[in-house]
Amino acid sequence: MRTFIPSAKSAGSQWHVIDANGQVLGRVSTLAAKLLQGKHKATYIPFIDMGDHVVVINAAQVKLTGRKEDQKIYRRHSGFEGGLREERAVVVRKRQPIRLVEEAVRGMLPKTKMGDAMYRKLKVYAGADHPHTAQQPKKIEVA
Repeated sequence: MRTFIPSAKSAGSQWHVIDANGQVLGRVSTLAAKLLQGKHKATYIPFIDMGDHVVVINAAQVKLTGRKEDQKIYRRHSGFEGGLREERAVVVRKRQPIRLVEEAVRGMLPKTKMGDAMYRKLKVYAGADHPHTAQQPKKIEVA
């Protein structure tokens, strides 16, 4: 008897909306990463991109616990000598609030080409409005 392995086309991609208003960053990002990878589906296969599209709204109001607002550091490097730039979470929230959620979710996805494809299915917006209403996304509650 042969083992049934579904294809990525047969998976059927859905759209989900996560409202991050007042929610903890880690809980929002783990839920988003799980949906992007397709781990919530019964037909999950690790080597096939079976994930869904995820829209995160109100990313500017996401909550950081403890003293992470002052202590957490976001780093990026230009590739040149001395090109390391460091910013605290307070500064990142003022300049680019969506970056908090994007980097948290990106760190939970595989570091492969397939992980890049999953990450492209993530849409993050600082406010409550998003242009994906035509896709009829389902609202998901963060536990």
